Amino acid sequence: MEPRSRDTRSGGLRPTSSGSGRAIVIGPYRRRPSARVLAARGPQGERAPAARLEEAVGLARAIDLDVTYSGIVPINDIRPATYIGTGKVDEIAGLVKSFEAGIVVADCALSPVQQRNLEKAWNAKVLDRTGLILEIFGRRAHTKEGALQVEHAHLTYQKSRLVRSWTHLERQRGGFGFLGGPGETQIETDRRLIEERLARIEAELDKVKKRRKLHRESRARVPYPIAALVGYTNAGKSTLFNRMTHASVLQADMLFATLDPTLRAIVLPSGLKIILSDTVGFISDLPTMLVAAFRATLEEVIEADVILHVRDVSHEDTEAQSRDVAEVLGALGIDPGDEQRLIEVWNKIDRLDADGRTRLQNLASRSPADQHPILVSALTGEGTDGLFKAIEERLSTRRVVLSLALDPADGAGVSWLHRNSEVMDKSLDENGKLAMTVRVDPTQAEKVKAKFGVLSPST
Repeated sequence: MEPRSRDTRSGGLRPTSSGSGRAIVIGPYRRRPSARVLAARGPQGERAPAARLEEAVGLARAIDLDVTYSGIVPINDIRPATYIGTGKVDEIAGLVKSFEAGIVVADCALSPVQQRNLEKAWNAKVLDRTGLILEIFGRRAHTKEGALQVEHAHLTYQKSRLVRSWTHLERQRGGFGFLGGPGETQIETDRRLIEERLARIEAELDKVKKRRKLHRESRARVPYPIAALVGYTNAGKSTLFNRMTHASVLQADMLFATLDPTLRAIVLPSGLKIILSDTVGFISDLPTMLVAAFRATLEEVIEADVILHVRDVSHEDTEAQSRDVAEVLGALGIDPGDEQRLIEVWNKIDRLDADGRTRLQNLASRSPADQHPILVSALTGEGTDGLFKAIEERLSTRRVVLSLALDPADGAGVSWLHRNSEVMDKSLDENGKLAMTVRVDPTQAEKVKAKFGVLSPST
């Protein structure tokens, strides 16, 4: 095994005598193809194993595990029984014993049988990538809605683990009365209980979905455009959200620092009021059950007028992270290539040296005019003025400009327009009428025309 890091500092959960809080993180990654094969695949290549392992260590520390050792385990083929070869299984067993680790985190997706066999071989709890991410989500969800979504994903995951995962589940429970049959096995009981709980949670999540739909409908009646922040976990979305809204959402240099969505109203420099939404971060190999469970929350992104894709350009795997976000957006039915809705925000430029900044600025300038990424530092605020301007420009292309003529005494009408549209110009014309030029969402254009009449609509 190729060790990448070793950290004996105590942090998070205090290791007990049994080593329950100490963890070893392994990255069972397939050996990298030759340079010729990588070149044939095009410029995307593959995510670097070292970066993948570093991310896995970050995930483990996000649930307060004391990571005492981490290393890459190169593999050629996946073994059905243990995922990795027997020699590596024995080697890791020795590491578990020497470091007195109670948990082994494997940065891969293990089948129930593989997980059970490895736990027997290592005499330690084994967490695969899916289980680790679910554990993080379970700790981070603070609202009832978030807890329901995480529990649904947990139970879906556990349901698949009931097959031959634990021998005690094979016991049968006796039937009722003297003539009763052998009864159902423990595994059948547990599966039935999980299915019943899943049904109750799905009913609750349906209520959440309807409630969010009502909220969106109420916002549509007072049509503020919505801009949603999306991006890889720890890309700086919450920091940027706080910078743009002057809010105090939790921001921390950790994976999945925040899960529950937050919405705030902000006023752009032009006076246009919009709703800014901060959402859960994405990650590579995000468990499908989590995408399904959080769909009610992620509908805020689906319905957004503008999507701000926040990228950590200081990270060595920023391109791979961008592709992972695009995959999740595609799973939500959003075209990641829709330049009318998406704005790329290249964050954390404060971490770059002068040469790095120049390179990024040259790269951004070579993009098509309507696809220019915006370079910002959420930490210092640099570049946020340009981001506000880009949001305004993107929204203006989707909104309708109307010219209206009102009675100067119609104060209620003027007030209504200020609340429900973007007033671009207002003056008295030669006929004594109050001429107003407003910009509205296309869905509200007909309502404005019917209420006030239109002199010369244009877009």
